[in-house]
Amino acid sequence: MTNRGIAGNVSELRPRFRAGLVLTGGGARAAYQVGVVKAVRDILGSPVKNPFPILVGTSAGAINAATLAAYSDNFTRAVGNLLENWENMHVDHVYKADFPSIIRSGAKWLSSLMLISRRNPISLLDNSPLADMLARTLPFERIQDNIDSGALYAVSVTASGYTSGQSVSFFQGGSGTEGWERNQRIGAAVTLKMEYLLASSALPFIFPAVKVHREYFGDGSMRQIAPISPALHLGADRVLVVGTGRQTMDMARSRSNIYPSLAQIAGHALNSIFLDSLSVDLERLERINRTVSLIPPERLAAGNLPLRPIKVLFISPSQPIERIAARFLHELPRSVRVLLRPTGALNRSGSNLASYLLFEESFCRALIDLGYQDTVARSTEVVSFFEGSPS
Repeated sequence: MTNRGIAGNVSELRPRFRAGLVLTGGGARAAYQVGVVKAVRDILGSPVKNPFPILVGTSAGAINAATLAAYSDNFTRAVGNLLENWENMHVDHVYKADFPSIIRSGAKWLSSLMLISRRNPISLLDNSPLADMLARTLPFERIQDNIDSGALYAVSVTASGYTSGQSVSFFQGGSGTEGWERNQRIGAAVTLKMEYLLASSALPFIFPAVKVHREYFGDGSMRQIAPISPALHLGADRVLVVGTGRQTMDMARSRSNIYPSLAQIAGHALNSIFLDSLSVDLERLERINRTVSLIPPERLAAGNLPLRPIKVLFISPSQPIERIAARFLHELPRSVRVLLRPTGALNRSGSNLASYLLFEESFCRALIDLGYQDTVARSTEVVSFFEGSPS
């Protein structure tokens, strides 16, 4: 059966609604998202028209969202650009992994911890190669062109302010998009540029914070209590949410009486940042949908209530990503392995931490394949997501 046969003319139904794509954070784990959008492309029959007029991303997901936005005049081409980047990914495209850079960074942290130096180390790793890669591959000026042509309605990336503690969603959109303000989270209209992506993807402690608008910002997943919210504020009436991790029942039941390594604790902290808020937000959205379903349709149609049903499709890895990462730890540069070994990150129990830093081709391709297979297995749900009304 051909891809066109799976989709029929689903992509031609798009004008009836605004679909949002929500891409969460997770460092190298974001390669999984590329497999998902690749599958969506194939299920819809390789459309030119962008099926996601609203794109929302956080951390590494912000880079993926911005790439899709820059090429949203041709969705198939946009997905192709993502695949080109991620299928040929290497650590040195994202951060400096040569021995001199690693030694300098380690020496700064050691001297600070031993009170030899009064200068605080900025970060564990230098991600200037990421800035260079974005400058080469991401034409930010095309985002406004696509908004003006109608190929894109809005794109948002979220970062966390270290001083204010606010979760700020920086968005660029067409006429009708407005900022918002809620408790500890706001939406600010801007013209997106590289600084916003570097801020959103600045993993705490690992990559340096970025100064934007008189404040230093870090990874957008920190203190982001409502990851889906920006898409809804920008007008989405249905959202495809792509996660980068999954807490399986088998893992939840597993126990160990061995004291956790530093890598296990760090990996647990990162999972809490990237995964927990998304689960809570999905549950909240499901509760609201159930409440809305109890309201008579005529009252909703009258527009007296600021509520609307939101169709949600959530896709997340069917396998624990840290277990996949454990198979590829040997492909990290030797300098990075030397840096991580004392933390326990090269052990299977500590591979959670390493999975966020494993920007290597083989691992990324494995996650792309997993995302693709997970989504194709739910082709019927994907087709249904793009059909009919949002109720």
